Amino acid sequence: MGIYVITGASSGIGAKTAEVLRERGHEVVNIDLKNGDIEANLATKEGRQHALDELHRLYPDGIDAMICNAGVSGGKVPISLIISLNYFGATEMAQGVFDLLEKKGGSCVITSSNSIAQGAARMDVAGMLNNHPDEDRILDLVKDIDPAIGHVYYASTKYALARWVRRMSPDWGSKGVRLNAIAPGNVRTAMTANMLPEQRIAMEAIPVPTHFNEEPLMEPIEIANAMAFIASPEAAGINGVVLFVDGGTDALLNSEKVY
Repeated sequence: MGIYVITGASSGIGAKTAEVLRERGHEVVNIDLKNGDIEANLATKEGRQHALDELHRLYPDGIDAMICNAGVSGGKVPISLIISLNYFGATEMAQGVFDLLEKKGGSCVITSSNSIAQGAARMDVAGMLNNHPDEDRILDLVKDIDPAIGHVYYASTKYALARWVRRMSPDWGSKGVRLNAIAPGNVRTAMTANMLPEQRIAMEAIPVPTHFNEEPLMEPIEIANAMAFIASPEAAGINGVVLFVDGGTDALLNSEKVY
């Protein structure tokens, strides 16, 4: 059985993914701010380094998969937290365990969002993250931005993550490590429970085909099953993919887009 590391597995999609993997006999390591096997604040450089140091101490012979799932939505948190946790918390953790994944020919999965295809992301912000990833400088630039428009920065970080996966996956794949992204739709978690009223209205206006005439929230298990699969050896041929797991919402909104 494998060693699977998940960030943000104390609740929501991460917790359900951990449950699925444990039921299949895998060892799961949860890295989270609270109630984690390794407790660390992944929104800080120091927290990331602590988590990486612990993983290298505990698993010097390598790990089978890294699932970078920790993140926050926009609307009620500082923009700086969205940037630091969603983007740098994922990319720095992924890069930091590359050597452990390489030892076992493992895989890495990044949690993006289906919002990347809905026009909310700012391309200048995503471009800054991908092309000039100076965390301190970027945090200084966004420090005075009103959290009320956090959903734009949420979508921007998730877009940048998807593009980062596409850019890095050929090189990682050539060294035996697969890198993919999952783009979930709206899921019943604590994150969606804390949506602003206007965000809730916007969400309910977009149907989920597989949940037609139902409340437009998917269940965490729907994402967890896909995440566990794409991280597993059974998905050995899948690399550099941004997999939409949203019940068909992206297909509904972008039916003519096939690539």
